[in-house]
Amino acid sequence: MQDATQTRASHGTLAGIRVLDLTAVLMGPFCTQILADHGAEVIKVEGPEGDTTRQLPVSPAPGLGAMFYNLNRGKRGLALDLKREEGRAALLRLAARADVFIHAMRADAMARLGLTYADLAAVNPRIIYANVYGFSRRGPYAKGPAYDDTIQAMSGMASLQGRMLGTPSYSATLVADKVSGLTALYAVLMALLHRARTGEGQEIEVGMFETMANFVLTDHINGALFDPPKGEPVYGRAASPNRRPYRTADGWIAMLVYTDKQWRAFYEAAGQPAWMRDPRYATLKDRAPHVSEVYGHLAETLLDRTTADWLARCTAAEIPAAPVNETADLLRDPHLEAVGFFIEQETAFGKVRFPGMPAWFSRTPGQITGPAPALGQDGRAVLAEAGFSEAEIDALAACGALILPADAT
Repeated sequence: MQDATQTRASHGTLAGIRVLDLTAVLMGPFCTQILADHGAEVIKVEGPEGDTTRQLPVSPAPGLGAMFYNLNRGKRGLALDLKREEGRAALLRLAARADVFIHAMRADAMARLGLTYADLAAVNPRIIYANVYGFSRRGPYAKGPAYDDTIQAMSGMASLQGRMLGTPSYSATLVADKVSGLTALYAVLMALLHRARTGEGQEIEVGMFETMANFVLTDHINGALFDPPKGEPVYGRAASPNRRPYRTADGWIAMLVYTDKQWRAFYEAAGQPAWMRDPRYATLKDRAPHVSEVYGHLAETLLDRTTADWLARCTAAEIPAAPVNETADLLRDPHLEAVGFFIEQETAFGKVRFPGMPAWFSRTPGQITGPAPALGQDGRAVLAEAGFSEAEIDALAACGALILPADAT
């Protein structure tokens, strides 16, 4: 078990990279969480009210909701009122020594604040300036609000779910936010690589809508890839209403019988080798036009035996199959336990268990260095390290540009 009170030490691939993180909620904080896990010094810059996810239940203390606590682990907390000129000036001083500046505000809001790429590049030409928001500012939707649900709908994802479920539906996890956060992550890393090679900073932009359009159409572009189209932009197997966990005699099972070899093995495991002679099922090419019918037949067959029986038969036949877990099952999964996936830490509010890092490095492993900060928790230290005098820090706090915790004023 790690001690969350330990001194933050340099660790990971991104040790030495300094990030100013003005994002909130999920998309941006997920990107910067991973940066922090892998050694970057991430300074979370919040306004006087703080990130809205601070207020989401459940919470070990006021202002530390569980989602916030996880997404902002390992970051340092600074609270500035950027509508005050003093707060803006303080942020620009910090930007002069930062490597990455990432925000999730609309372009016109950043222009009003005087915090555009041009403003920051004027004090630091090497900075990587990342815009992450709903829609690219280059298109007609630029000023529209965007949330995970609306982006799932606009990107076609909800309607694809409807093909399976009978009515349009959202994914039960905030997939648009998280996929967009990962896209922002690789965009920042590529920009840092370019800077390492050339010395040049640059501005980058990641829109949730564009990200999810790319994500959905990677497989579902299908026949619409060609001109003239050779079919609708839907990958039939993925959107089949019979592609789902299947009922067994006593529960549920997830199974994907895909290749010809796997189907032959399944026919034997099911005791129905004659099916292979059916021209609709013989080969992958034959099955593709009848995919819903094929999966429907599979669903009927699986009702005959228990989940444990089918799992044993599939394991023996090397057919991909798995139990249908609840999220609570992940907390006691033997594989996740064996690889040390969950990281437990002692904090001021007791023991916490963070979901760990999925990527493993032999030479530069990441590390969860501590829980999320209280609002403004590290304000004095961050500014002092950036060269602000004690008198300057006191003046910022006195005029309301710097928000400090009650016990640090």
